Amino acid sequence: MPPATMLDQATAMIEKAWSQPIEALAVRRPCEDPLLRSAMHTRTALAITDNAVAVHQDRLHALTRPGYVPAFYELDRITTSATDLRVAHTESRAYLQAIRRVVEAREAAAPAAQDPAARLAQAAVARSGRAPNALGQVPDPPVSSAVIGPSAPAAGPHR
Repeated sequence: MPPATMLDQATAMIEKAWSQPIEALAVRRPCEDPLLRSAMHTRTALAITDNAVAVHQDRLHALTRPGYVPAFYELDRITTSATDLRVAHTESRAYLQAIRRVVEAREAAAPAAQDPAARLAQAAVARSGRAPNALGQVPDPPVSSAVIGPSAPAAGPHR
């Protein structure tokens, strides 16, 4: 069995985080979960670079197969293929890291969404218009109302 590619790792990470197979997640409406949408878009980009890694690896293996002596003009192709392979592999690692960060963000947001008492307390504070005073703090003095009347005439000509 070949080693797991970065696309396989990303798929497993997404399936574990959302507790559903990737096929079921792909059909969900992306507007329902922006983190899922971000992870799926990044996974799509990872699939493209994962394919590029496979192509560059195959090309490099063909140019450096055992018993094959490359011609002088093929040395540049070997160097270019090796460089392209490294770039595609680095892009794949960056996409995998981005998916990992999205999953971590989802996990960090999950406890806040699960605690309804905290959400109700935050909503009550928001409706009251001010935050509660900490222990030992004196509340702010009431603000006097502004005097309503004609404004003072401004000096100078009006334009």
